[in-house]
Parts: sequence; C-alpha cells; structure tokens
Amino acid sequence: MQLRSSNIDKLTGEVFDVLIVGGGINGAAAAAALAGKGARVALVERGDFAGSTSMHSSNLVWGGIKYMESRDFALVRKLCKSRNHLIKSYPSTVQEIRFLTTISRGFRYHPRYLWAGSWLYWLIGNGFTRIPRFLTPSAIKQSEAIVDVGEAMGGFEYSDAYLHDNDARFVFNFVRGALNYGGVAVNYVESLGGRRENGLWVTQLRDVMDGRTLEVRSRVLINAAGPWVDKHNALTGQQTDYRHVYSKGIHLIVPRLTDSQRVLAFFADDGRLFFVIPMGPRTCIGTTDTRVEKPEVGVTEEDIRFVLDNINKRLTLDKPLTTDDIISTRCGVRPLAVRASGGADRDFLQLSRKHAIDINGDDAHLSIFGGKLTDCLNVGDEVVDAVRNMGVTIPHPGHRWYGEPPAEVRQEFMHQAALMGLDAMTAPEASEPLSTRLWRRYGTHALEMLEEIREDRRQAEVLIEGTEYLRCELRHAQRREMVTRLEDFLRRRSKIALVVHESAIRDSPGLREACAILFGDQAEARYEEYFAASRGEEAVLPTTGE
Repeated sequence: MQLRSSNIDKLTGEVFDVLIVGGGINGAAAAAALAGKGARVALVERGDFAGSTSMHSSNLVWGGIKYMESRDFALVRKLCKSRNHLIKSYPSTVQEIRFLTTISRGFRYHPRYLWAGSWLYWLIGNGFTRIPRFLTPSAIKQSEAIVDVGEAMGGFEYSDAYLHDNDARFVFNFVRGALNYGGVAVNYVESLGGRRENGLWVTQLRDVMDGRTLEVRSRVLINAAGPWVDKHNALTGQQTDYRHVYSKGIHLIVPRLTDSQRVLAFFADDGRLFFVIPMGPRTCIGTTDTRVEKPEVGVTEEDIRFVLDNINKRLTLDKPLTTDDIISTRCGVRPLAVRASGGADRDFLQLSRKHAIDINGDDAHLSIFGGKLTDCLNVGDEVVDAVRNMGVTIPHPGHRWYGEPPAEVRQEFMHQAALMGLDAMTAPEASEPLSTRLWRRYGTHALEMLEEIREDRRQAEVLIEGTEYLRCELRHAQRREMVTRLEDFLRRRSKIALVVHESAIRDSPGLREACAILFGDQAEARYEEYFAASRGEEAVLPTTGE
C-alpha cells in the first residue's frame, strides 16, 4: 500500500496545474495525456480506477457501425479512425476481430442491403481492416455451427476490434502511464466539491479508507466523474451546456460456446444489436439497453431472462443456457451526453456514445460528458488543448503520450524470454504463451518479471488455481498497481472474478498467499471484506487504510 500512501502525501504538497476528478477512461486518458506532455497533474477516484462504466463494456473497440442507420457518418468516420489508431498503437492489446451478423426473416432490412452498408463502413474506415463478405444461411452454418439458421435470410461478416485483455486493465494502464510521467493518482479518494479562491481551485477530498479529509489546490479542475458528472458539477456550482441520460446494459459470462475467435452478432427481439463475444476460456453474451434515471443499477431477473431467451433462440446448443450456466455478470450504465436544454426526447436507442467537453473558461473548469473506450485518445488530446487554452503551460506539446513501448524494447524482451525458456514454463491449460501475455499486460515492466523468474523459478508458477496469474504478477501488482481492496485485483487489474466461479476463487489455497502478497498484515481483513461484500454483509475492517 506504499504507492497509495506516498501519492496521498503528494496531494497537499504543491499547486497542481490540473486536478482530475474521476478515474474512468476519460479521466485516465486525460491524466496520461497531460502528464505525458509535462503538465503537473493529480487524479482522484472515489472508488477504484475503472470501477464503474469503464469495467462493464463489451470489450469492443469499434467504429460504431450501428450509427450508419441514423446516417451519423461524421461520427462513424471519427470512431473508425480512432479504432484504427488504437490497433496501430496497441497491437498486443487492441486487435482486429471478425463480426458474423445473422439476419432473420422479417427484419427491417434485407441482409444484402446491410452487407452493402458494411462495405460503406469499410470504406469510411479507410479500408483498414479485412473486407466484408456476404453469407448465405448455409455459409453461416458452415462458418459457425452453433448459429441457428432456420429463420435466417443470410448475413454478412466484417471487421472491427476488441480488447484482448479486460477493459478495466486497459484503463488502468493509462493511470499507470500518468504515474510513470510523474503524475499523482490515488484511488478511494472522494471529491466533496471545490471552490474558487485567489484564482485557484481548492477542492476538498475525503480518503474513503480512513475518513480523513484534505484540500488540494489546482489551476484547473476537470470533472471526469463519468455517470456522476452532473452530481459533481452541482457540488462546484457549475452550469453546463450538457447533461447525462443513462442506459443500463448487462452482460452474462458463461462457459465458452464456440472455439472460433469471432463475435457473433444478432438483432434481438426488440431490434437491438446483441453479441456473443469471446473472452478467453469463457463467452460474454449481451447486451441490454434500458433507459434508467440514475447511474446506480443492478442486474434483475428480467435482464437475465431477456439475454438468455435471445441467445437460446439464436443458437443451436446441446442444451439451452440457464441461470446455472452463469459464471458472473457485468452491469453498468452508459452515460449519454445530451444538450441540457433538450435532446433526450429523440429516439433513446439512437443516442450515440460520442463525448462532449464542456468548458467554463472563466472558472478554469472542464466537464467531460459521454465517451467510450474507442474515443479515448481523442479525449486526451482535446483535454490538453483545452487546458492550454486556459493558460496552463504544456512543456512538451509534441510528446506521444500513448501506445506500446518501441518495437526494439519488445524485441529485447522476447529475446531474453527465449533465452531463458520462458514459454516452456507456460501452464498446459493457458490460453497463450507466457511471453505474449506478460508483454501485453506489462510492457517494459515485464522485463522486471523476467529478472524475478531468473532468480526464482517459483515466480513463474500460477498462484491462484484456475487462472493464468503468476506469483511475480501479484508482486508487481502490490508494488505498482495500487491494489487497495481484493476486488481491485480480482475484477479490474485481472479478470479472475469474471471468468472463475466465486466458489472456486474462495476455495483456492493460492488466494490466501495472494492476499498475503498484496496486503501483508491486512490480508485476512481484505479477504473477509471481499466475500462479505459478495454476501451483502458489512465487513469490520481496520481504519488505517494502510
């Protein structure tokens, strides 16, 4: 917990150029961009980084093909360019994947019409991905045997991209990037609102872990609180041109349904897009799209029934999926940006995920509405421009603040890994070689893990049964990833809680050792806290937070 303690201590020691409230994808990208270009930045998050909307996505990085129907071609063009840029910048993490879309009889468009639209989509995206192709029902069945083609008129296949790892991990790596550039970032620190004083923002914060309060001074205040942007603006007295409306979406994680590495896309009974997405040893199915009035949401029996009914109608499985097959669920809200003076009355399902940056130059305040993973690099660059226009000096405006380490560093890592026979240490049930996985997740930090494994081969052993996480990864998480609660590691730094039944996690002897590595003398308390929360109980914990 030393990293968190030292960063909290740094919060009150200076006047920051920028304080960012919120550690989802918008706040994390903004922090990485500003810190990378030389601004002095602090970021606080009242929960864990990526702890809300950013950990409940479909893990898809796509150009927004569904917005073709509403003819929002400018948005599609922007998102396609962003998708392409992410694929080039993060080749180990953001990878092209094929989408196979089946169209049933009675749908509002013929499949050949949609196939033609997929060609236009491909052209709008600069022909960056593999070309689309039309599929007859028999060709669909040949490509993907589990698809029920009894009511199919045909379909088409096209490309977009997905995150090979989990979304929350992708977001955290931006936070880690901000830290690497000298920024300050702290989780479980809540903003209680700010005030203008002598040309600065004075923001009161509360450490959620022990209740102590502190004040931080900054020249600019950025509200990147995701679904709670409107609430935080009320605390700081900001009037904005935008506000949020909310759409709830859920996914169910079930045993792997097909070995093919493609996304199966359908239109659900209500006409909305519906996906079957590969997730390593599991499959992610969903999503729903339900308008809600507040961002605090949960999975209902109706949500589960909707997803299971739709998937069972469209796949020919040996036996229909039931609630017994559900390993875990994801449930969050999409914050959709609309004009404060109106805009929410248009067709709710046609509202896009585009972001809006609302600037109050007089108060040096900026609010980020909407947004999604695909658009994160644009958000970072736009925030830098806005902060510069507010008078903050950006010492290194041309620095590239994102992307994987240079190819030469990757080659050196792979060379060292080969010399020590790292891939031969890969567990038999693993989904990929150790060298590939460690590089994708940790980049240059993976070189440190090679050194640990050379010194002690036990560091290459899987620690938590049924997962792929090594002992050295837990040591790295303890030192560098600000894991404050057990859920931070199981659900966000890793995706263990998504793909392993809770009972198996609880019964894992390795979990106790993992807790000891992560939390030291607080290991038992953090263990009990995690499982008490899963039972809906109150856990009694130390109040020191460290």
